[in-house]
Amino acid sequence: MKKTYKIEVDCANCANLMEDAARKTGGVASATVNFMTQKMIVEFEDGHDPQKVMQDVLKACKKVEPDCEIEL
Repeated sequence: MKKTYKIEVDCANCANLMEDAARKTGGVASATVNFMTQKMIVEFEDGHDPQKVMQDVLKACKKVEPDCEIEL
């Protein structure tokens, strides 16, 4: 399942760091962050709850970019 989330990210480099952090999160099959559109597209692995996985993604993203925001 794929879902799109609105994010707030300050620069393209931060977007890349957030994308890498999201990809490494358990339950995420793939993740793409677009700095220009301020959107994150996440594809979830089968059998994982998207809401729980996104909580983990947010925690991972805040480690690399403490002021990031993802509308869950």
